[in-house]
Amino acid sequence: MLLDFFFRIRDAGIPVSVKEYLTLLEALRLRVAKESVDDFYFLSRATFVKDEALYDRFDRAFGDYFNGLESLPEDFFNNIPEEWLRKQLELSLSEEEKNLIESLGGWEKLMETFKQRLEEQQKRHQGGSKWIGTGGKSPFGAYGYNPEGIRVGQAGSRNRRAVKVWDKREYRNLDDTVELGTRNIKVALKRLRKFAREGAADELDLDGTILSTAKNGGYLDLKMVPERRNAIKVLMFFDIGGSMDDYVRSCEELFSAARTEFKHLEYFYFHNFIYESVWKDNRRRNNERIPLGQILHKYASDYKVIVVGDATMSPYEITYPGGSVEHFNEEAGSVWLKRLLDVYPKAAWINPTPEARWKYHESISLTRELVEERMFGLTLSGLEKAMKQLAK
Repeated sequence: MLLDFFFRIRDAGIPVSVKEYLTLLEALRLRVAKESVDDFYFLSRATFVKDEALYDRFDRAFGDYFNGLESLPEDFFNNIPEEWLRKQLELSLSEEEKNLIESLGGWEKLMETFKQRLEEQQKRHQGGSKWIGTGGKSPFGAYGYNPEGIRVGQAGSRNRRAVKVWDKREYRNLDDTVELGTRNIKVALKRLRKFAREGAADELDLDGTILSTAKNGGYLDLKMVPERRNAIKVLMFFDIGGSMDDYVRSCEELFSAARTEFKHLEYFYFHNFIYESVWKDNRRRNNERIPLGQILHKYASDYKVIVVGDATMSPYEITYPGGSVEHFNEEAGSVWLKRLLDVYPKAAWINPTPEARWKYHESISLTRELVEERMFGLTLSGLEKAMKQLAK
């Protein structure tokens, strides 16, 4: 059984070896985990998973392999007195819920339906409102909710609303294959940091104050220093409109996180590919364009460049003059991107398109070649790799 579980974990993309498997068997032999599925879950996760970004994959694999109602023996109902079930039920229901049971047919109707479900059901069921199972609104089962319910397969009352710990998938946002929320984007962006103290001295220097006070014979001598801030300077270029409409929320979250994380941040918009001009206000994109050459001269080469776009377009928009779908560009987009990268060698392209689809778009392949393979997905793993690239 555990060998099959081991292979299921490997199939989920979690790097485990025979060494971890043998460690788990040894821990079980020494009774590190009690006779509880929950205890085994925590033990096996601690043994197999070394990176919290893989927790969600483990939870899904564990739930797929172990989760569900244990099979019931044929004489299950005969072995449990009806009076015991009635008392157990009454202990977990409020007076309002008991009255609701009576209005829906009473205890006899409930027990009759329960017997019928046991006879009809052939397999585990998740969710729903009829079968005996987990996580649903059926009157029978575990980890769901129904005011006229019989708890089957659940140890103890959990307010009739809980789910198994591995069903909660509390780490789904840390999975390095999924799109991120603003909070996790901030975590990834923190990889790109270079602290410096700039500006007015308005923060207490505790160590300096203690040293100065000691040298001053015990008389308090306050020392102040400028606030310590992330000194990294960033230029961000966002593709907007067209196929990027599918990724508006992801890009908004990325933009929000970047504005919080980077004190020195300038941002601009473009459509499909970067040409001779960009803009700051999308509502005035036709009237208030900023020449890209002006940006190249205004901002020093120590700025890091982050381009956010799906790079999904006609290849002609990248390689030919006049290829733009919005205006006539006298020079190809590839020429302008090269000029940008020549001035700002520290650059990364963030692509919200799932990485599995990149190989099906010629324009993405062209763009990856132009940025020297410095294209990364909008996932926790992708952003961390991008920040490491920019920090080199």
